Amino acid sequence: MVQIKIVLCGLFFILSTNTSAQLSNSLEWESKLYTDHSLVGKIWNSATGSYVSIMQISELSLSAKYLILGEKHDNPDHHALQLNFIEFLINNDALSQLTLEMMDSESLSALQQIQSANLESLDDIKNYLNWDDKGWDWNFYGPIVQAAYTAEVPLAAGNISSERMNEVYSQSSLAAEFDILNAATMDQLLVDIDESHCGLLPESQFPAMARVQQARDYSMAQNMAAPDDREIAVLVAGNYHARQDLGVPNYLLAKHNNLSRDDIVSIAFMEVQPNEENPESYLQRYSDVVAYDYVWFTPVISEEDYCASLRSQ
Repeated sequence: MVQIKIVLCGLFFILSTNTSAQLSNSLEWESKLYTDHSLVGKIWNSATGSYVSIMQISELSLSAKYLILGEKHDNPDHHALQLNFIEFLINNDALSQLTLEMMDSESLSALQQIQSANLESLDDIKNYLNWDDKGWDWNFYGPIVQAAYTAEVPLAAGNISSERMNEVYSQSSLAAEFDILNAATMDQLLVDIDESHCGLLPESQFPAMARVQQARDYSMAQNMAAPDDREIAVLVAGNYHARQDLGVPNYLLAKHNNLSRDDIVSIAFMEVQPNEENPESYLQRYSDVVAYDYVWFTPVISEEDYCASLRSQ
């Protein structure tokens, strides 16, 4: 198996008796593009408009009830950093549940019974879960799943099934449980859907695609079980789902009347842009609610122009 290489000068986290932690600043990135960018390795706090240290972000994560760890799906560094957080929370007895966008409702039975299975290796876990390796590279997600399994942390599938996705897409209107975003947010969601499809999606399909996006965010929120005191429920998902303004946090707030946005910490692991050194530019702000509480900047894995390849077809 291809190993995700990230050297942290010894232990990933150095734990002390007061549960503070320090993560080494010495990182060997798997992604090799723009490693010399001024933002690489830095962590931006959107609330204070300043950088935080790795020790600070580790301690701040312990204050959350719900922690959402974003990612660009094909960047191995993002998954290595996610694993660091998962191991850190496990070592602090703080992880109550791990929910994954990469698994859907068809995996419910397998996940409920996984602790009764004798799974000794990554391959054992992959085969038991019937993991979709074509859609989600097991080399990236396997170590994360294994860490939770070994620590006997409950695992949950965040996504909706393909069958359910088709049902939502075909509906003529938005289901009441998804209808929680205001008009300005919905407008932004439609803009983002257009841009994410490279301007090639017919406008008539925008509402259906928005319903699917909302159904997925709703499902992830529903499958994050409420944590006990001093514990944290974690979601691993794409950066867009992690957005405070448009994504899963809104459905968590709708689900729990006593929950505040401060209880939900969203961390985006984000590739730098070659000509953009202002961290504020990465927050995608269009309202008073910023997309992410923290942005952890990484190098770039590929410069492939996805839209150009689609337009050439």
